Amino acid sequence: MRDMQIVRTGSVYRNMKDPAMMKYYYKFQTLEKVSGTDVYGSSPPDIFIGRFGYPNVYIGPLVPPSSGDTSIMATPEMWVGKSIEEIVGYRSSLIRGMYRTNIHNADNGRIEEMITELAIADKFSGVEEKLKHKPTLNMHFDENSQPYGPSAGLKDMRIDNSRANPQLEKAYFDTDMSATRAIIELYEKGVPVSKIQKSLAGGILGYGKNRKFVPTRWSITAVDDTLSKDKLKTVKHNDIIDTIKVYPLVALDNRWLVIVIPGAWEYELVEAWYPNTTWNRENPNIEIYSSYEPFSGRTKYAEIGGCYYAARLASSELLDKLKKQGKVVILREAHPGYIMPMGVWNVREHVREALRGRPVELNSLNELFAYITTKMDIPIADWIKNSTLLTLSLKQKRLA
Repeated sequence: MRDMQIVRTGSVYRNMKDPAMMKYYYKFQTLEKVSGTDVYGSSPPDIFIGRFGYPNVYIGPLVPPSSGDTSIMATPEMWVGKSIEEIVGYRSSLIRGMYRTNIHNADNGRIEEMITELAIADKFSGVEEKLKHKPTLNMHFDENSQPYGPSAGLKDMRIDNSRANPQLEKAYFDTDMSATRAIIELYEKGVPVSKIQKSLAGGILGYGKNRKFVPTRWSITAVDDTLSKDKLKTVKHNDIIDTIKVYPLVALDNRWLVIVIPGAWEYELVEAWYPNTTWNRENPNIEIYSSYEPFSGRTKYAEIGGCYYAARLASSELLDKLKKQGKVVILREAHPGYIMPMGVWNVREHVREALRGRPVELNSLNELFAYITTKMDIPIADWIKNSTLLTLSLKQKRLA
């Protein structure tokens, strides 16, 4: 593994390799700072829009019981190179206030308007949450959205010193622009993907009459999907890449190989989950999942879920930058050190990080398969068996 790019993951989780122990350690660390039902601190800024009970969902701010520059707590683009311990520490500090409302009330109601204000905010803002009871230890972890800490029903809230992001504010006041167009324009103007996702969730984008709160989980995938589709409109007209390029990375006990093979655009994400990892808790054997799309794209939601679209965005960004197109297959091994889900950001940002590195250039599929065996533990035959794109590439080679 000498030439594989490695992202350092810091210390060994304070000897807490059990995810339950880690969750409770950090939850208690947060709750020790909360004496009653009022919480005041600097929101990164961050909000969370739930999906259960849709269209009547829980909305609310995410606020740590501390003040200062907390922006790193809600900016996944800054988490590459951080350990699971550090990321859980950031997110478990955020106390979620939960207020029930209808998704169509984004511009109707005092708390609803303040959630919109946080969605537009440029930097950390002072927020006071008045809760119905002391926050409980129900800490949420999900492979699709970033984790957050303790939660409680929200009675009221107030915001101090909030300053709007100029680009988001402009999109908010443009009620004649579609959400799709707004997402693309914000991205082109350099607004981070994570902030665009919060703005969509907070109901500030789209035609005025159609605006609504969007569950956080859905907003994340919607932005990744929208941006990658827009990139691919250009990529599919580019010249074909001339050699096989492979971008390796190791991070958070995940091994990544991003492979670009000469040919018209096709894309696949193949994930192998070891026992005792997020999606393979019970089975003693390694589980392998994959989702694929041909040049024409997909018509159904990817089996793998939001990670598929996050990795597709990172891949389309690379090809757009190179002004080339090719077949992209991403191989991921999630090893036992990946003890809890971190969110879709983990895929997007680590594939991006891999693609910032210098690629290994290969001249044939035989060289590619030999290289894969030096970087991944799973036998190459199993990768080919579970990969539509690798199988098709091998058959096309034999036909040629």
